Amino acid sequence: MEEQYLRRQSAHRRDFLKGSALGLGSIALQGLLSCGRARDKVVSPATATDDVNQPLVHPHFLPRAKRVIYLFQAGGPSQMELFDYKPRLYAMHGQEIPESVVGKNRISGMVSNQYSFPLAMPAADFSRWGANGTWMSELIPHTASIVDDLCVVRSMFTEQINHEPAVIFTQTGNQLSGRPCMGSWLSYGLGSLNENLPAFIVMLSKGGGDQPISNASWSNGFLPSHHQGVQFMSTQEPVPYLNNPDGVDRMDRRHALDYLRRFDSLQNNLWQDPEIESQIRQHEMAYRMQMAIPEITDLSDEPQHILDMYGHDVLKPGTFAHNCIIARRLAERDVRFVQLYHLGWDHHGGLRSGIRRATRQTDQASAALVKDLKQRGLLEDTLVIWGGEFGRTSFSQGKLTQEGFGRDHHPGAYTIWMAGGGTKAGLVYGETDDFAHNVVKDRVHVHDFQATIMHLLGIDHERFTFKSQGRRYRLTDVSGTVVGPLIA
Repeated sequence: MEEQYLRRQSAHRRDFLKGSALGLGSIALQGLLSCGRARDKVVSPATATDDVNQPLVHPHFLPRAKRVIYLFQAGGPSQMELFDYKPRLYAMHGQEIPESVVGKNRISGMVSNQYSFPLAMPAADFSRWGANGTWMSELIPHTASIVDDLCVVRSMFTEQINHEPAVIFTQTGNQLSGRPCMGSWLSYGLGSLNENLPAFIVMLSKGGGDQPISNASWSNGFLPSHHQGVQFMSTQEPVPYLNNPDGVDRMDRRHALDYLRRFDSLQNNLWQDPEIESQIRQHEMAYRMQMAIPEITDLSDEPQHILDMYGHDVLKPGTFAHNCIIARRLAERDVRFVQLYHLGWDHHGGLRSGIRRATRQTDQASAALVKDLKQRGLLEDTLVIWGGEFGRTSFSQGKLTQEGFGRDHHPGAYTIWMAGGGTKAGLVYGETDDFAHNVVKDRVHVHDFQATIMHLLGIDHERFTFKSQGRRYRLTDVSGTVVGPLIA
């Protein structure tokens, strides 16, 4: 009896708040961050009064970025071959790595039976680029050409040494599956800037490699399910079933959704399960995406010089270049968080050829995205991030040969870069030792990196929490400090 009474009381309170003539919900929303609306807003009669994409938290301070494009390079790009120039590796090629350098650093099981750890010189040459003469690899000439727009962090480190927990840790702040990822946190907290598109979109490029990646990396975790990343397929039709079946027009689908909404609403009134409300929102978003997605993926209005800037693969759906230009078009339409995953950086052997293949697929398009956003005035409030889950060892995995050597996973030091969104352009932050094995100056932990991203978006990471199963969680778990020098 008591349980039934409490349920009725809860329902009465909810009905009062929803139906009050004072409009309590509307009054409260006036104080929140303006969500913005799409220029070509399409709202159905059934959703005309829903504020499904309104933000749920105040920005704690003025945001520098409105949106994020995260170019995640899964597999662990080697810092020695790309960004972290170490002349001593050339001089000591073939010699054993000093024990004092290895120290107590963790090594993976893949080299646990290896008795010799010869240093391997980088499989690339370096030269100075930009106004500050920043050392950059010959493998990434396009990225090197925009180094003055980049904020390069050479002192990243993590505790995770295997791919899946390291990727999940970077995206969710915890190595175990089940926590919300960064894009879901921002979708939940800041809402959407475009009602016709999801706040969080994920794309996996094809042709990079066959290493699996878990969708736990773009999971909503314990947040409502409509905050999960919506994955675009690497096909001509990125979202399945956008087109109506033969004999079904748009109004037919609208009527069907209205009936579904009524049934779902009856269930929601009975059970008051938040996932029912999420299902309603997802149905309505799918309906609106029918109009928005075809226009976004149609590149016929792109000038040829823009297509050329991204590279020859730009018109092939699912390639990294194609995904980059789609990411720019999504940024133009104010999608809050766009996550691109490119596999193919896990070079345990054949590093010389493998890393050249990976950079050929990603370098030109990564740089083009930054240049394209900048020339359109979007880079100022769009944060672009490039990086993987950890770095690589300075010693060779397996036998050291000119062509066949590889590098193992290394969580102790790696490099990422950011551009725009309030980051300090032209900065190189942090320093590793002569072997790119240990960070010796300005260490940046994954949680520090996450805290800094949240700060650029106007959020104090310590105050942005969600209570689940009796505990308050946050993206940065129980640590993390904003890295002030990275902020312009």
